[in-house]
Amino acid sequence: MKQGLFNTILLIVAFTIALTVFYMVFGTAPKDSVLHDMYQGGPLIAVLMGMSIMVLTYVVERLLSLRKAQGKSPLPKFLTVLVKHVTAGDFDAAVKACDAQRGSLANIVRTGLNRFQEISGSKEFDKRDKMTEVKRVLEEATMLEMPILEKNLIALSTIASISTMVGLLGTVIGMIRSFAALARAGSADAVGLSRGISEALFNTAGGIGIGIAAIVAYNFFTTKIDNMTYMIDEASKNILENLETKID
Repeated sequence: MKQGLFNTILLIVAFTIALTVFYMVFGTAPKDSVLHDMYQGGPLIAVLMGMSIMVLTYVVERLLSLRKAQGKSPLPKFLTVLVKHVTAGDFDAAVKACDAQRGSLANIVRTGLNRFQEISGSKEFDKRDKMTEVKRVLEEATMLEMPILEKNLIALSTIASISTMVGLLGTVIGMIRSFAALARAGSADAVGLSRGISEALFNTAGGIGIGIAAIVAYNFFTTKIDNMTYMIDEASKNILENLETKID
């Protein structure tokens, strides 16, 4: 499924669920319940609920994708086996190890090894050109894998940025309503004013909570991707160094 289509469907589904829960559950809750107080916070509470569903979906999707990108076994273990086969000149075994491992690193290395096997006996390339060609193939394969690893991170960072603002907007609107009602009443109503402010602050709490969750998720996945990128760079470097000794 294309990324734009996935985001569009998720947006529609998330806010449909949020609006349904907001009006059908929160809107019919007893007046002395927290759910009713949240309902009084206004429609922006439903917007924040939709954002929270989106964040949860992106987190689950990234966890599954990165787990798949890592492959079947731990990357250090796979890299050790891979370097062992390449050092021994057993490229078929190295390719089979990549096929068994799968994942982003395995895909990149397999592409480089396949290209090396294609040109290793060719007289059209000298030693330097062969290494340049293998390096180019590895870099292209890496560029193709990176968007898969970084997918949906921009969406997480965007939600982290705007959720707090949406929460503050809901709070400001709630405060305006509270003071407008107080002005129309013509006398101070401490209980009513306090209740209105409490309801308005649900927006702030929701916005800040979603923002924190999105930021934590974004930083967690960024760190995971950085570590995987480092392993990819190290693997490419080791493979190139070993292949250079095998070129005639």
